[in-house]
Amino acid sequence: MSNKDIAATQSEFERALGEIRTRVSLSGPAAQKIAIAYSGGLDSAALLHLLHAYAAQQGLELFAFHVHHGLSANADQWLAHCQQQCTALNVAFDARRVQIDNQEKSGVEEAARHSRYAALGEMCRAHDVPLLLTAHHQDDQAETVLLQLLRGSGVAGLSGMDSSNHAADLLGDASLLMGRPLLQLARADLEKIVIKNAIAYVEDESNLDPRYARNALRHQVMPALAQHFPGFQQRFARTAQHAQSAQRLLIELAEQDLTQCLDGECLDITKLKNFSSDRIYNMLRYWFCVRGVRMPSTSWLNEMRTQLLEAKHDAQLCVTHADCHIRRHRDRVFITPKLDPETLEQPPVAFAWKGEASVHFAEFSGTLFFEQTEQGIAADWLRSQPLTLQLRSGGERLKPAWNRPTKSLKYHYQACDVPAWERERLPLVFAGKQLLFAAGIGMDCHQLSKEVGPHIQFRWQFD
Repeated sequence: MSNKDIAATQSEFERALGEIRTRVSLSGPAAQKIAIAYSGGLDSAALLHLLHAYAAQQGLELFAFHVHHGLSANADQWLAHCQQQCTALNVAFDARRVQIDNQEKSGVEEAARHSRYAALGEMCRAHDVPLLLTAHHQDDQAETVLLQLLRGSGVAGLSGMDSSNHAADLLGDASLLMGRPLLQLARADLEKIVIKNAIAYVEDESNLDPRYARNALRHQVMPALAQHFPGFQQRFARTAQHAQSAQRLLIELAEQDLTQCLDGECLDITKLKNFSSDRIYNMLRYWFCVRGVRMPSTSWLNEMRTQLLEAKHDAQLCVTHADCHIRRHRDRVFITPKLDPETLEQPPVAFAWKGEASVHFAEFSGTLFFEQTEQGIAADWLRSQPLTLQLRSGGERLKPAWNRPTKSLKYHYQACDVPAWERERLPLVFAGKQLLFAAGIGMDCHQLSKEVGPHIQFRWQFD
């Protein structure tokens, strides 16, 4: 590799990293910290070399984080190697040993990936590092695009990897930024850097196992593509950039459509029906993403759309998702949690109010707030009462005001437009046998005080 080529590689790396760093808006000591996910392999060894020079030039404090999966008999040697390399470069080093869980459910490769990123996020937080760099390069991007294409992915999948993103679900912290400054560089460029500078690195034998999809592509498919379509990696990377641009436009459209259809935290079916099928699908995917729900398959999404839009106005519809329930109630669509049946059989919980602003009830997955108001229950009387929080048992009645009749809770829930599934888990507050409050409805007027003094009203909020 000529000095000119080395300079070009270094220049591209610095340009890409400079752009990534502009997205980290921090001040103080943390702004001068940067970390690398360092496995000890060729890719991360090249990145460490480039980053070490860059950090010295920019006056940055450099950290190298290593994850010991324990899947290989050589894992201890890799850990020792990484520590030795960092000591020689005077780079701060940290490592975590992880246990690979849920292998049967997601496979070893995916389980190891989640454990690895969780450990990397933990080390970033431990050292107050806001930016973590990985050694993903152009060949990795090409593999990702091809793999997503083979899986039948849409635009989001074909977008491949971004140069930087916040991966809260992986790193466990929405404030951490993950950057990939090598995405425009080929692995061959990194190999030349490693050879030119005699950089020591380790070989992970699992990278040769064709049972893993990426390895099969890397060792069997990609060489054939390179033979017949030289430079395909750059074209795949360009395709990813086009897909990223298209995906940004889809997100902008989804944001506008969701704003138009939202009614509180639910969707208005009558407004949703004004959109084309493609816009409905696009907006629903975005809504799921915003609510932290895993993306469903196309067939599941199609079935859900059909049921939601074609059901009768008064239908109590429930579509089950792996993470939640999608429900329809009076032309509105809700995302609701999947509840353990045992939570709907929760026995009453006795408590006393000692003047707190709120009391959390883990058994009922929510918090009861005690708010001072002009009209309400006398605070002194409330302090002296043995209170109970419980679910409906049937037959409860409530009088919301002196000029209104006493009615069943079912009547009040219907009048307040409380969906049927919510009624099952909304708690009640009793003082002895007297109903004081029904979440979703309000206070019973029988214990409202007319005397001068501090008064309390209840408010319930789910976690």
